[in-house]
Parts: sequence; C-alpha cells; structure tokens
Amino acid sequence: MVERVSQAQRTITVALAGQPNVGKSTVFNLLTGLSQHVGNWPGKTVERKTGIHQHNGTIMRIVDLPGTYSLTANSLEERIARDYIIKERPDVVVAVADATALERNLYLVAELLSLPVPVIVALNMIDVAEQQGLHIEPHVLEAALGLPVVPMVATKGRGLTELVEAIARLAQGEVAYAPSRPRIREDHRAVLEELERLIADAVPEPYPNDWVALKLLEGDEELTRMIREQLAPERWEEVHSILRRHEDAVLAVAGGRYEWIGRMVRAAVTRPRAGQISLTERLDRVAAHPVWGLGLLLGVLGLVFFLTYAIGSPLQGLLEAHLVRAGADWAARLLAGAPAWLVGLVANGLIGGVGRVLTFLPILLVFFAAFGFLEDLGYMARAAYVMDRFMHRMGLHGKSFLPLFLGFGCNVPAVMGARVVEGERARLLTILVAPLVPCTARMAVLAFLVPIFFGRASTLVSWGLVAFNLLILVLLGIGLNKLVFRGERAAFIMELPLYHIPNLRTIGLFVWRRTAAFIRRAGTIILAVSVLIAALAALPSGELGSSYLAAIGRFLAPLGALMGLGWEMMVALLTSFVAKETAIATLGVLYGAGAGGEAGLAGILGSLLAPSAALAFLVVEMLFIPCAATVATIRQETGSWRWTLLDVALLLVLSLAMGLLVYQGARLLGWGT
Repeated sequence: MVERVSQAQRTITVALAGQPNVGKSTVFNLLTGLSQHVGNWPGKTVERKTGIHQHNGTIMRIVDLPGTYSLTANSLEERIARDYIIKERPDVVVAVADATALERNLYLVAELLSLPVPVIVALNMIDVAEQQGLHIEPHVLEAALGLPVVPMVATKGRGLTELVEAIARLAQGEVAYAPSRPRIREDHRAVLEELERLIADAVPEPYPNDWVALKLLEGDEELTRMIREQLAPERWEEVHSILRRHEDAVLAVAGGRYEWIGRMVRAAVTRPRAGQISLTERLDRVAAHPVWGLGLLLGVLGLVFFLTYAIGSPLQGLLEAHLVRAGADWAARLLAGAPAWLVGLVANGLIGGVGRVLTFLPILLVFFAAFGFLEDLGYMARAAYVMDRFMHRMGLHGKSFLPLFLGFGCNVPAVMGARVVEGERARLLTILVAPLVPCTARMAVLAFLVPIFFGRASTLVSWGLVAFNLLILVLLGIGLNKLVFRGERAAFIMELPLYHIPNLRTIGLFVWRRTAAFIRRAGTIILAVSVLIAALAALPSGELGSSYLAAIGRFLAPLGALMGLGWEMMVALLTSFVAKETAIATLGVLYGAGAGGEAGLAGILGSLLAPSAALAFLVVEMLFIPCAATVATIRQETGSWRWTLLDVALLLVLSLAMGLLVYQGARLLGWGT
C-alpha cells in the first residue's frame, strides 16, 4: 500500500467501526481518497477496504470494518469485525455514530468498550440531529463516556481535521483514556464473576477473559464452542450448569448496556418537543408510500436514463467522430500499402473496437454519478422498501433489492451482494435472477444502439426495455420460487436511514472506481476480444466473406433469420458473453465502421436493420446469458456448477425465445418491418 516509508515516519492502524448507514464509508473516503485498496477478507467473501492517511509524519493505515449492529457472532460481518479488533489489535478504533439515533449507535460502542482497544466516537450527522430538534453536547458526552468524542458532518468534511488529531493524540498516549464501561445488571454480577473464575485458565490468547465470560452469558455459539473445546469435561459441566440455570442472563447483559446508554443520553442530549415532524418523515410520506413510492422509483429511473442520453450521447458522438473514425482513418493512411489484414486488425480491431467502447465513457460517467448521488442521498433503502411487496412474490424480501440494485452498476457485485440476504434459498434465488438486472455494460450498448434505430423515442424505448427486463426478472423469480423452492417466503426487517445532502467527494470516488474498472476492462478483455474478432474476420484469405468468423456466423444464421438478424448480429451476441460492451466492438469490426465513412457504424446499422429486428436484437442482448465474469462469480457464490449452468441455460433459452416472440409478433402486427 505504501511502497517506501522513511525511518522518521510512524505507522498506526485505525479501524473504522459502525452500524449501517451512519456515514462510515464517507469518513473512510475522506480519510483515504485515492489510496484505497479493495479486496476480500482472508478466506472470506466480504469486501475489505483499506487505505492510507498521512498526518504530521504519521502514516495512518485505515481499515474499514463491515457495518454491523453488534459484535455477537450472528453474521459473517459481525465475526469479521470483532475478530479483527481482538486478533489484530488496531491502535485506535473509531466508532462512527449517527447523532440522530444515538441510543441505538451507543449499543455498539458499549460492546467495543469491552474490548482491549482505545475507542474514539465520531459523532456524525450532528447537523441533521439539530434540524430534528435534538441538541447534543459533545463535551458533556465525552466527559460521561470518558473517551474522545468528535462532532462531525462528514458530508461537508466538517470535523475531519479534529478526528485525525484525536486519533494521533490517542495513539501516542497524549489523551487521558478512562472509559466508563457498561456493567452487567447487578443481579447477575456474581454469576459473571463465577464464570470468569471457571474459564480463567482456558481462554486462549488474545481473547480477554471478562469479555469471553460475558459472551457465554449472551449465548454466543462460536465462543461457547471454543471454551467447551478448551475446558476439561468436568470443568465444562460446571460452566454449562451455570449457563443452563441462567438462560435469561442475556437480558441482564443487554439491560446493563441500556442502563449505561440511558445515563449517557440523559447527560448530553436534549429532546425536541413532542409531535415535531422531521424532514425525513415528510419526504417518506411519498418515497415510502406503497403507490406513490413506486411511481417515484419509476420516475427516478426514467430521469436517470433521460440524463444519460441528454448529456452522454452528444459527448459520445464527439468521441466517435474525433477518436474512433479519425483514428481509424489515420491508421489506414499510415499503413497504406500494408496487407489488408493488418490494416483491418489495427483500424477495426484496435482502434475501432477498443476506441468505440471508450466512447461509452460519457454515458457511464453520467450513469455512475446519478446512482452514486441516489445512494449517498439515502434513497436506495426507500427503493428496497417500496420493492418489498414485489420481492415477496418471488419468495424474497426488500433486502434482496439492495444487491439487485447493485446490478445496475455491474452484475458481479450484485451476485456477491446476495451475501446480505438471510436464508440459503432466498440467497440462491437472488443470485439466479441477478443477471437479469441491466448492468451499465448493457446500458451502454442500449445507449449506443437505441438512438440509431428509434431516434426521438430513445428514452421511452430504453425505459421500456429496462422495465421489460425487470418484469421478466419478477416472473422468473416467481416461477423458480414455486417450482424449485416450493413457494417459501422470507420476513423483512430493514432500517431506513435519514436523508442527507450527498457528499461530492464520496460520489466522485464512487464514479472514479467504477470508471477505472471499466477502462481496465477495455484495455484487457475487450482489447483481446477485438483483436481476436478482427483476426478471425481477416483469416485465412483477408476477405470477410470467406473468413473463419463468417463460417461461425453462417452456422448461427438460420436462428438469426427467425429474428430478422444477419449472421454479423449473431456473432456480436455470441462475443458479448466475454463482456457485454464487446457487442459494439464486434459490430465495428465486422462492418468495418472504423475504417472511415461518413456514416460510421451508426449509419451502417441504421440502414441494415428494420426496427422490429433491431428491437428483437436489443431484447435478446438485454436478457442474454451473463458475461463470463458474472458466470464465474455465480459458480463461486453458489459453489455449484449445476446451479450455474441451470442459470445460463435458462437465460439463453429465455432471451432467444423473447427475441423470436418480439420479431414474429411485430411482423404479424405489421409494425417495423
């Protein structure tokens, strides 16, 4: 992460902890900027984010722990968070807390204080709390807690300097750290002491004895199993006997924490008058309404598509003219006299293929910025809530909408995001339908092709194609749930975060990471496919009509003819398995659009396909089998080739069947032929 560090510099590790939707990611982005590294936790499938922040000669290694409501091992995220703190012993743990819901957020702080690490409370969204009539005195809360409390408005960058200075001072021992830790309720303190005595010699390093005893009373299965393996049978029987007699001890533990939280809040918080309605409540009367909320969601998606075309398409046209066509003409002139296959490889394969895919950048920038804005605004959770009714029809719940929503960016994180879904069958069903969410790669293909065939109706047609995809997703989910999963349903509990002003830096980093990933793919996978397609189109004689690629295409031609498509379009569909954007790169290679011509690829395609055939192609492309990366991720997440191949076969049959139905139906109705 840091290549060279001078001897004078000191490195400290800072862990960011917090419940979901408290602004922890915003704080992480502010601290680390472009130094972030994203991977997976060792041996786990949960995302791990780390980064670097430098302050007065001190290098702070920032680790963003998974969002978690507690440190009881009920989920993988909770186990990762607490194991990292206990085993890695970071120099400082920053507990990011939502000032508008202090009681709930202090529960995690109460658990962190039981661990042997220094804690700082970053009291975020202090401005929103004030808007709601909550008056919090950070200095009073700091005195009550006995640890540093830093008020913040992360979306505006307020409090960041103070937080960094507090971290440095605490890590260097310049701050008096004497936390007021919560205690178990008085009626169970003797029981806790007895447990500590019994397990004292059996608790392995680096677990604290008192914390393990507390977790035994809470019924923590992981630690109970660990202690049972460490203790002699007769000693374990004593411990087990105490636990059986005090099965209600979990209430005593939680009760002690809530008593402690009550004291902290009473000391530092002044409540608003009764009956005051917050801005979030007023907005949610529409955004979370079962009818108006759905209309708003559709309107938001429609606005995103409109902005994508209105802003991105003109810029894409400029890049098409000045990057692709001009670059291909320049290459053709430079290679004048060279073999035709070499000219085609450079002009059509390298420049025409990769260059055309890079013209998607304006569209993707607008798309990523719009969804980054919605995510940071707090609207995504409302979308999940509104979609809960529809998710239930598939045997899922609103939480499944969150990974599916990620699919609008890329289907790979959508499939991986299904880890948040409780229940193995609900998780599997979410994975199987996730590839039907239109990713940005397919949206980019849409953004390029739809205006060619449908002109001013582009926004409406794109909106319809996306809505059709989502309808098929719901219908397929219902069918799979009834036929494969026997109609099982899942409950839904979800927190709706407060609305807040989005942070431009956070949105910018979101756009940067997604765009950089797209450019990397254009420079690797799409480059390789473009060169391969160009080579297959030139070999063995240099003539497209007698090339290897033409032979593959003619094999697929009878199927394409049923949808009004030539073999070139079928080859483009086939290569989209590698990466969806390669469909455009392939068409550019096959039709030689990169080699010049006034019309370019847009003009060529517009003259070749009838609207009905174009619509059939777009329907198939939107429903077609997922890209290779998504297929590999499905295999990784399900651990089964059977489920993976079933999903691929389903989508292959479904996409071709829908394409046939659209084209033949349009012919029967006499439309677009």
